[in-house]
Amino acid sequence: IAQKLTDALGRQVVVENRGGAAANIGHEIAAKSAPDGYTLLLTSGAAMVNNQFLYKKLSWEPAEFTPISLVASAGMVLVVHPSVPVTSVAQLIALARAKPDRLTAGSGGVGTTSHVTSEVFKSVTKTKIIHVPYKGGALAVTDLVGGQIDLVFSDMVPSVPHVQSGRLRALAVTSDQRSPTLPNVPTMPEAGVNHAFPSQWWAMVAPRGTPPAILNRINADIVQFMKAPDIQEKYTALGLFTRAGPPEQVLDTIKAGMAEMREIVKAAGIQPE
Repeated sequence: IAQKLTDALGRQVVVENRGGAAANIGHEIAAKSAPDGYTLLLTSGAAMVNNQFLYKKLSWEPAEFTPISLVASAGMVLVVHPSVPVTSVAQLIALARAKPDRLTAGSGGVGTTSHVTSEVFKSVTKTKIIHVPYKGGALAVTDLVGGQIDLVFSDMVPSVPHVQSGRLRALAVTSDQRSPTLPNVPTMPEAGVNHAFPSQWWAMVAPRGTPPAILNRINADIVQFMKAPDIQEKYTALGLFTRAGPPEQVLDTIKAGMAEMREIVKAAGIQPE
């Protein structure tokens, strides 16, 4: 995206990776930046939605940003260790019901999309599976490959190589369409679970107060170049679907996510830190 914006605007767009504290550090820096069009933020549903329920006090809030456009979305993939005697979601549900609190599900941490997705799965399928939080989804996948846990609702990037090599077995994806990265893996509805699951999404936003003319220009550029074949190819390789549209789409996505997360947090008993 940065290179495409550089080409479109005729100005060098530099990516600054400000990680830490579940993306809260980068969001605080961006929120406090001057609204002059020179600072943009690539945010996510995990930060804009989930973090609002995971922390008692944040140094920033979603209202400090103005949306520009969605850029991508992705589902999770349900992967199990080959030692788990199932080859379908239906068999996994049957096993979990037959042996409550025997299976273990790793996640990237309490309140992460992988955790939230597993909680939705347990609620919908009326199963009892033990949650094992890790400090990052990649660590959960590593332990899954090693056989320390039984299953993970994982991002595509850390799990797909292990699925392709046979070290993990993919049962379903949570997106509303099959992933081009794993075209032979069914969606949850195709696997028999007709329920919406939390979606991962990413969007471009700017500090509140950024001039509308600048926002409109960047929105038009993003909508245009997200259609480019090279962008499509790169996103597909990461298991992502390209998304782009009006700013209102970002607001609607945040609103829907907030309502969904509120119910999940209540049902799962997740407490903010």
